[in-house]
Amino acid sequence: MTDHDHDPVLDPALMRKQYRAEGLDETELAEHPVEQFARWFRQAAKAAGQGAGQGAVYEPNAMVVSTVDAAGRPSSRTVLLKQFDERGFVFYTNYESRKARDLAENAYVSLLFPWHALARQVVVSGVARRTGRDETAAYFRTRPHGSQLGAWASAQSTVVASRVELDVAYAELAARYPEGEQVPVPPNWGGFRVEPQAVEFWQGRENRLHDRLRYVATPGGGWRVERLSP
Repeated sequence: MTDHDHDPVLDPALMRKQYRAEGLDETELAEHPVEQFARWFRQAAKAAGQGAGQGAVYEPNAMVVSTVDAAGRPSSRTVLLKQFDERGFVFYTNYESRKARDLAENAYVSLLFPWHALARQVVVSGVARRTGRDETAAYFRTRPHGSQLGAWASAQSTVVASRVELDVAYAELAARYPEGEQVPVPPNWGGFRVEPQAVEFWQGRENRLHDRLRYVATPGGGWRVERLSP
C-alpha cells in the first residue's frame, strides 16, 4: 500500500485521452514505406520546432529499439535515428553493448517511433546489419567533440564502479585529444542499418478506432499494404 493508491490523478486506469478525428487512408500512402516515413518524419520535425508547447514533439528521431538475446529474453531502450533511406534506418552504438550482443545472436529488431503529440507511431520490423567502417567513420566525424570522447570513455552496458570512474576516464581522454584535435573512431563502435521487412503507420482516432496501415515486403521487391484492426 502506498500513499498514491487512492489518488485518481495517479491511477493509470483513469487516464484517457480522446485522439484526433482525422485519420490515415490507403489512398494517401506513398508507394514506398520510407517515403511515407519521410512525410511523417518531416511533420514530426516541424512539430519539434514548436518548443515545449501543446502539440510539440521532443526529439522526433528518438526511437525505441527492441532486441532479443540468445535465450529469447527481450530488452528495449531509446536510441537516436541518424540516417534513413530506402536501404533502411541507421543508428550507432558500442558493438559490445547489450543491444549489439543481442543483434549478434538474433539480427531481427523492432524500432518504434512514439510521436505522442501527433497521436502517431511508426513501427519498423526488420533485420539489422552493421554499416561499413567508411560509413561509420564519416558519421563519427560529424559528432560533437564531447560525444566522440564519450564513445571512448564508456564501455556501454558494463557495470561501472562509480560516476567518478566514468568522469576520470573522460577527463583523461579530453587531455589526450583536446578540442580541435581529431579523435580516432573506436574499433568497437559503429552503426547498424535496419533493413525493413514491415513498417506500420499508426494514427490515433476517436473512440479507440485507430488507423493502422502496414507495409509488408513482397518477394519481388515491392510492398503490399494491409489494414490492421486497432
